[in-house]
Amino acid sequence: MSEPAGEAKLEVKQASKEVKESENVAEKYSAMTVSKNSEMNMGELSSVFSAVPTHKPVKKQIQFVEDKQEFSRFPTKAGRRSLSRSISQSSTDSYSSAASYTDSSDDETSPRDKTQVNSKGSSDFCVKNIKQAEFGRREIDIAEQDMSALISLRKRAQSEKPLAGAKIVGCTHITAQTAVLIETLVALGAQCRWTACNIYSTQNEVAAALSEIGVAVFAWKGESEDDFWWCIDHCVNTEGWQPNMILDDGGDLTHWMYKKYPNVFKKIRGIVEESVTGVHRLYQLSKAGKLCVPAMNVNDSVTKQKFDNLYCCRESILDGLKRTTDVMFGGKQVVVCGYGEVGKGCCAALKALGAIVYVTEIDPICALQACMDGFRVVKLNEVIRHVDVIITCTGNKNVVTRDQLDRMKNGSIVCNMGHSNTEIDVASLRTPELTWERVRSQVDHVIWPDGKRVILLAEGRLLNLSCSTVPTFVLSITATTQALALIELYNAPEGRYKQDVYLLPKKMDEYVASLHLATFDAHLTELTDEQAKYLGLNKNGPFKPNYYRY
Repeated sequence: MSEPAGEAKLEVKQASKEVKESENVAEKYSAMTVSKNSEMNMGELSSVFSAVPTHKPVKKQIQFVEDKQEFSRFPTKAGRRSLSRSISQSSTDSYSSAASYTDSSDDETSPRDKTQVNSKGSSDFCVKNIKQAEFGRREIDIAEQDMSALISLRKRAQSEKPLAGAKIVGCTHITAQTAVLIETLVALGAQCRWTACNIYSTQNEVAAALSEIGVAVFAWKGESEDDFWWCIDHCVNTEGWQPNMILDDGGDLTHWMYKKYPNVFKKIRGIVEESVTGVHRLYQLSKAGKLCVPAMNVNDSVTKQKFDNLYCCRESILDGLKRTTDVMFGGKQVVVCGYGEVGKGCCAALKALGAIVYVTEIDPICALQACMDGFRVVKLNEVIRHVDVIITCTGNKNVVTRDQLDRMKNGSIVCNMGHSNTEIDVASLRTPELTWERVRSQVDHVIWPDGKRVILLAEGRLLNLSCSTVPTFVLSITATTQALALIELYNAPEGRYKQDVYLLPKKMDEYVASLHLATFDAHLTELTDEQAKYLGLNKNGPFKPNYYRY
């Protein structure tokens, strides 16, 4: 009996000593936190933690070397796959893509080689995994909450079915927000077949949810180039279904139909295009006299250009860069190539975080705007050797060349915010002397023979939709504009629109904007009859002439 009592006394004594030492630690920590004009450095923090008693001997300093060596040990094949999945999903994909816990990324089988059937027994689709449909439906429900204007349009026009008989083939980014647009078109009477305009931007679960309700979707994240064109072809070329409307983003679908199915293309009643690249291609066709159908240029509508291009990119540029690289922008030197609406949004966001921002421009008006906004306008070659980040947003080709990439410093980041992957000369980097190392999804190290590494994001494709997401509300503005453009072209009397490219009527632009004001509880001032007469305006608009620059 005496032995256990002795042990008990020893334990009590030891516990008392630990409590006293803990109190000393608390006092020391408290004194450090309240001391005037003092900051806790790593050494002080280390000494506090090393003073905490344990039953095992502890080192008095935090040891980093062994941890670093342990972390750098090369993982097994399975470990690499697991690590890659965890990094990719948490840091680079959109929330919806990252959280696709029903997806099996280890399944390398191409969707083209699978036989899948939805609950209605249809197999007229090709997606990654139809079983993700329920999860995708939740994504769409969330998106609807911030797209109230588009939902309002759906409810107002649903009974009239203004798109009854319309057979719309679409080629856009397939996201939860796009799904709300597609379901709106279906509710207004249209039949839809859809494919992706970017091989990396598809949210697999959303594609599954659309396929489940009967929309023929041919798209999945990570398509090959061959898959991309195969999907477009299967949207267009199907027995017993011929499209009469096109909704395009980038012009690839329009180009494919024009080249491969000219007879089908001639029967199209209208094209709606939303990107700089796609609009440029339409104007080229029109100038050459080869555009045989009317087209609506949504990209240059005010509600697209001044909101999606500017405000969307102002937020999503940071989201894409942070998710992929975890970079801190304070003090970083960044070049933004192009000072259009996209460039303006990118520059504003980067400047707000303390980055030193340079701008390259070919247009003296845009260049002057950049100067007046506080940015230094330079030639890329003047700063190429010391900048940390290059962002292209011009809609052009070879904006960043191989010669310039060769001169960039180690650790530089290169990415593109334009629609097409032509702005960065990525093809020139696929040579034997350069090594490509996949770091995580959509992040590659391109390694030069001397060991220099340049970080390339999304292989030069559109950064925000490839590596992150874009704000839902601003996409509601664009989607509502697209829906109205489709309704206008489909229902326009013969002769209103000729075989040319048109801007969205000003009245429609204003209507789209007015639908979104309710979100902010905004109240418009109304003109009096006298004021309207003085300005020569209709009290109900349009309020600006077509030549007005907002």
